[in-house]
Amino acid sequence: MQTPPYIPQIRRYQDWLQAERGLAFDDYQALWEWSVRDLRAFWQSVWDYFELQSPTPHRSVLAEEKMPGARWFEGAQFNYAQQVFRHVQPAHAAGFPAIVSLDERGDRRELSWPELRRQVASLALHLRAQGLQPGDRVAAYLPNIPETMVAFLAVVSLGGVWSVCAPDMGTNAVLDRFRQIEPKVLIACDGVRYGGRDIDRTGVVAELKAALPSVTHLIVHHALRSDDAALPPHTEFAQATVQQGAMVDAFEPQWLPFDHPLWIVYSSGTTGLPKPIVHGHGGSVLVGLALKCLHNDIGCSYDRNNWGERFHWYSSTGWVMWNAQTAGLLNGTTCCIYDGNPGGSKDKPDWTVLWRFAEQLGVTFFGAGAAFFANCMKAGVDVAQFPGLKTVRALGTTGSPLSEDVQRWGTAQMERVGVHDIWWCNISGGTDFAGAFIGGNRELPQVPGEMQCRMLGSAVEAWNENGEPVIGEVGELVCTKPIPSMPLYFWNDEGDKRYLSSYFDMYPGVWRHGDWLKIAPGGSCIIYGRSDATINRHGLRMGTSELYSAVEALPEVLDSMVVDLEYLGRESYMPLFVVLRPGVALDAALQAKIGGAIRNALSPRFVPDAVFQVPEIPRTLSGKKQELPIKKLLLGQPIEKVVNRDAMANPGCLDWYVEFARKRG
Repeated sequence: MQTPPYIPQIRRYQDWLQAERGLAFDDYQALWEWSVRDLRAFWQSVWDYFELQSPTPHRSVLAEEKMPGARWFEGAQFNYAQQVFRHVQPAHAAGFPAIVSLDERGDRRELSWPELRRQVASLALHLRAQGLQPGDRVAAYLPNIPETMVAFLAVVSLGGVWSVCAPDMGTNAVLDRFRQIEPKVLIACDGVRYGGRDIDRTGVVAELKAALPSVTHLIVHHALRSDDAALPPHTEFAQATVQQGAMVDAFEPQWLPFDHPLWIVYSSGTTGLPKPIVHGHGGSVLVGLALKCLHNDIGCSYDRNNWGERFHWYSSTGWVMWNAQTAGLLNGTTCCIYDGNPGGSKDKPDWTVLWRFAEQLGVTFFGAGAAFFANCMKAGVDVAQFPGLKTVRALGTTGSPLSEDVQRWGTAQMERVGVHDIWWCNISGGTDFAGAFIGGNRELPQVPGEMQCRMLGSAVEAWNENGEPVIGEVGELVCTKPIPSMPLYFWNDEGDKRYLSSYFDMYPGVWRHGDWLKIAPGGSCIIYGRSDATINRHGLRMGTSELYSAVEALPEVLDSMVVDLEYLGRESYMPLFVVLRPGVALDAALQAKIGGAIRNALSPRFVPDAVFQVPEIPRTLSGKKQELPIKKLLLGQPIEKVVNRDAMANPGCLDWYVEFARKRG
């Protein structure tokens, strides 16, 4: 079979716009401007282009163009799972699976589209028999495995509201989330294998069941084949998905209002209770398809333009990128998922794990957090040892800014494999709206260290201190018009008080995202880090990412974190904390080298007042540096007020900072 010439998804969409709408644009900037100027026409075009279905017509695309409170596609009925099941027959007929998975044991599994549908229908019928009704919450404590995707689709096919936490989260962190939503069903695993060792979770599952009186039914997936005696009474996941026959064959997902709650995701939970953020079925599908297809250029596996598309974005279930990975099913893509530690084990670090995984599964789109690629570069990974990576045509990153050096390294590595036109799809968005504001475009030029464009339909601007849009300057990232996947509300948030204070306090009616952004005259973008972790040295403001790029480019430095303790009426003090390679000491020569790197890359203004060697940099479960909590700690607030240890990846490292704060006191 001859492969046709490759046509990027966004070009195919623009060709469709011209043929069906008579709309032609000179460049991407003009297309973007239309998409945010006429939101109704743009999002209607997304609905029509992807041939979304509803048994009833919608009365309008957007009833009220305001934030919060925008009402999208009123009158339409929708179901996320219904959109997924549309691909069962064509994908299966073309011979492509729905899910391919691999774990640390090397166990490879494939789930065909018909088998995915059968298991989803079987579990949905089981849940319906247990009394699950539309609007009931289902909490999951599961890793990144096919069973989690099956459970999610089964729950939402009935109109249940899904919420998942990763099994590496502590009991208190999980309860801080699940107690707020009062789930009716708990679906959990008995343990996980991570970093080369089996981690039993039967005790945690028992604690969760005991502490959640709203749970009337427990389903357990036996990943480790643990002793059932340690678990409360439950149904085995395998048993709940075994049903076959006429009822399973006839099962169809339930049609729901367009904005029916789909899932509840959470803020990072570094301070206070996590915010339970509710997104809807229709908005999540619309934005998910626009992101995956038009901007990430991920096609259907059975579409000859993307023959054999295999999509992987490494994530745990505790990060919104799990939701993004699952969204690959919305357009018939084969999702490739890995369950385990991408860096090997503590005793035997190995940053080739995901590269080997991608080679073995024939991945075409390979995404991960920016920190993964940085770690690979520092570890000296030689990608050329995996010639099968020739299938990879795109590398995706998010989670933190990707440095220019790391992007150049990755490009050079792929060239060594024989891929000379690798495309970096660098995106920036958030759990808050389960989407991206800044991202990629296969047809635009690439500049290492930059993101290519603002997303279609996203009226994103950088605002200065006066609330004015600026170009070529760093400002607050704001979105001035609604997007279909913005939160419906926060769960149990009376009067939307938490919702309003989270995004609309600074600019009423305008979404403030909390990132520093610079938009170039040509439309490319740079994210400088969180605006609430900004450095303000002698009147010159800067996000932290540029400083990290300078410091972490040094071979001696593995990780770093800076906090600016400037506040009204006191002299600024900016310490830098560094994690060094084993055997390296922070002597005067290295301190001078670090200072010189910052001075040369940025400005003498940003040379820290002091540098301290630390065992670890505190990070959230999704890998983000916890600058703001440490800043608050060093400004005198008690540790229990500024950080939730159970929501951290490495809570043991806090003792060093507490002692440091005490000595500074």
